[in-house]
Amino acid sequence: MASQDHHDDDGTDDASATSAAAAAVNPSIEQVFKNIEVPPWRKQITFRSVFTSAVLSFVFNVVVCKLNLTTGVIPSLNVAAGLLGFGFVKFYTTLVQKWGMLKQPFTRQENTVIQTCVVASSGIAFSSGTASYMLAMSSRVAAQADVGNAPINVMKLELGWIYGFLFAVSFIGLFSIVPLRKMMIMKYKLTYPSGTATAFLINSFHTPKGAKLAVKQVRALFYSFGGSFFFAFFQWFFAAGDGCGFSSFPTFGLSAFKKRFYFDFSSVYVGAGMICPYMVNISLLVGAVLSWGIMWPLIEQKKGSWYSADLKPTSLHGIQGYRVFLGIATMLGDGLFHVVYMVVVTTASFLARKRSGPKDSSTVKPDEDDESSDSQLANYDEKRRREYFLKDQIPNSGAAVGYVVLAVLSMIVVPIIFQGRLKWYHILVAYLIAPVLAFCNAYGCGLTDWSLASNYGKIAILVFSSWVGLDHGGVVAGLAACGVMMNIVSTASDLMQDFKTGYLTLASPLTMFLSQVIGTAMGCLMTPAVFWFFYKAYPLGDPDGAYPAPYGLMYRGIALLGVEGFSSLPKNCLKLSIMCFFAAIALNILTEVLKHTEKKWRIYRFIPIPMCMAIPFYLGGYFAIDMCVGSLILFVWEWNKKQQAKVFGPAVASGLICGESLWSVPAAILALAGVNAPICMKFASASAA
Repeated sequence: MASQDHHDDDGTDDASATSAAAAAVNPSIEQVFKNIEVPPWRKQITFRSVFTSAVLSFVFNVVVCKLNLTTGVIPSLNVAAGLLGFGFVKFYTTLVQKWGMLKQPFTRQENTVIQTCVVASSGIAFSSGTASYMLAMSSRVAAQADVGNAPINVMKLELGWIYGFLFAVSFIGLFSIVPLRKMMIMKYKLTYPSGTATAFLINSFHTPKGAKLAVKQVRALFYSFGGSFFFAFFQWFFAAGDGCGFSSFPTFGLSAFKKRFYFDFSSVYVGAGMICPYMVNISLLVGAVLSWGIMWPLIEQKKGSWYSADLKPTSLHGIQGYRVFLGIATMLGDGLFHVVYMVVVTTASFLARKRSGPKDSSTVKPDEDDESSDSQLANYDEKRRREYFLKDQIPNSGAAVGYVVLAVLSMIVVPIIFQGRLKWYHILVAYLIAPVLAFCNAYGCGLTDWSLASNYGKIAILVFSSWVGLDHGGVVAGLAACGVMMNIVSTASDLMQDFKTGYLTLASPLTMFLSQVIGTAMGCLMTPAVFWFFYKAYPLGDPDGAYPAPYGLMYRGIALLGVEGFSSLPKNCLKLSIMCFFAAIALNILTEVLKHTEKKWRIYRFIPIPMCMAIPFYLGGYFAIDMCVGSLILFVWEWNKKQQAKVFGPAVASGLICGESLWSVPAAILALAGVNAPICMKFASASAA
C-alpha cells in the first residue's frame, strides 16, 4: 500500500519484481561479479556519491513534501532513486574516462550508497511529520477544531525548534536496531522484499546488458519528467485565483465537481497511480464514492438536527467532524488490526525459528556430481555475501552507548523545545518501549514488507495526550510523542532494509550504516527548509486550497480524542465511527481468511483496503480519479506490450511525479514574489453565464 500511513507498504514495484524474478532464475549473481574487485568500505562512500545523493535528496524532499501536503499518498520512489543515481554517476564516469582521468570505477556498492542516502533523506520528509503531527500543532490547523486551541495546546512553527527536534530524535532509531542485524539478515534470513528487489535492481544495472537497459530507463524518466514539468508550467498561466485553471475542470459536470469528483490534470497522481497496485487506486475510488457520493449527502440532510446549521464549514462539530473522525476511526481500525496481526505473525515466526533452529546456508553441501547445480551456485553466493557482511563490524557496545547518549540528549532537548508540555519522564518511557516496537516493526517488515510506524505513532498520540491532559498541553504533548515514536520505529525498519540491500550487493554493513546516517542528516537539513518554503508561500491546511495537508487535521483530531474523549464528537458521530472502526477490522479479517483458505479464485485481491478507503473521506475523489487514470494507462500499456510496460512503466511514472513536483519550487518563488498568473480559467453553469 502506498499511503502516508503505510509508508513502506507499497512493496516491490513491477520493475523490481522483474529483476528479482530474473535473479531467481539464475541464482549465481556473484559469479557475474567474480572478477570485479569489491572496494573497501572507505572507497564505497565517495565524494561523487555523497554529492549525487545531496542533489537527488533535494529533489525527493520536494516530491515527498508536495505529496504529503496534498493527499498524503506516497508511492515507492526507490526505483527512481536507484535509476537517477546510476544515470548521474554513469554519465560522469563515462565523461571522465574519455579524458583519461577516472581514478575509481562506478561500482554497485557506490550505487547502493546513493540509493540508501536518498531514501533515508526522503524518509525523514515522511517521519518528520511536517505535514502531519508537526503541522497539527500549528494555529492554522488548530483554528479548524473549535476546541483544544488554547495557547498551551498550540505550537508556533519556527525553523529553529523544528531543526532541533529532528536532530534530537531522528538518529536514535539507527542505534536501536544495529545489534540485531546478524540475527535478522543471516540467522533468520528475513526476506525484506523491498530491500531485496532494490538489490537485484542495482545488481542488474552493473552488468553490461543491465547497464544498457538502465540508460534507456533513465532516458524515459527524463522525457516524462520534462513533459510533466512543462505541462505544470503551462497550467500555471490559467490559475490566477481560487477555483481557476485546469485543476478545477468540472470533468463530470458541476454537480459532481461540487462533490469533489473531477479529473484535475495532475501528472503527479497519474504517475503515482502507475506505481501503486491496482487495488490501492480502486480502494481510494471506492472510499470516495462511499463518502462523498453516499454518506456525506445523507448526513448533510440532518443539518440543524445532528449539528448546528450556523457552524463554519471547517468546524469539527459540523460536517467536517464526520469527515475527519470517520476517517480516523477507519484508519485506527485498520492500524490496530495490522499491529496485532504483525505481533502475532512476528511472535509465531520467531518461536518457530527458535524451535527449528536457524538455517545456515554454510552447512549446505552442494551436489558433487553436478558442478552447475543451483544449490552449489546459491551456496557460492551465500558464502561470498556472508564474508563481506562480516568483514566490517559495528560494535554492539558502540550502538548501545549511542542509543543511551542520544536518549539522554532527547530527554534534555525535547522538553525545552515544547516548553515542558512533554516531560523528561515521558521521553524516557517512550525510549524504554521503543526498542521493542522497533524490533517488532523491523522483523515484521522483513516478513511482509509492511512498516507500521505511523500506527505506533497514532497509539503514542492517544496514550501521551491522555496522560498529560488538555489543561497541561496534552494535544501538543501527544503529537510530539508521536514524532518521537515514529522516528525511532521508522528509521529502524529502513536501516534493516538497507542492511539487506547491502548484503545482496556486497556493500559493507558499516557503509550502509554511515550512508543511512548521512542520508538522515541530509533529510534533517533539507526537510524543514523545503517545508518552510511551502509554509510561507501557501495557506497549508486549508481544506479547499491547493495544499490541504489532510493528515494535519486528522492527527490533531486523534490528539483531541485522547484529551477530551468522545465528548468532542458531533451527534451520532461516535456510532458511525464505531461502525467504521469495526468495518475496517472486518475487511482485514475477511482478506486474511480468504488469503489462507481459498486458492483457485483469489477473491481476496478484490477486497478494498480500509486505509486507502479512508483517505478520500476528507479530501474527496479527485486525486483517486487521477490515480485510476494512471492505472488505466498502465493496464492498456501492459495489455499491448507487457514486458515494455514492466521495464519502463516505473521510470515513466517517476518522471511524471518528479516533474510536476519540482515545478512547485518556481511556483512558490513566484507566489512569494507576488507574481500571479495572467489568466483565470473558470467554469460556470449555463444559467449563470
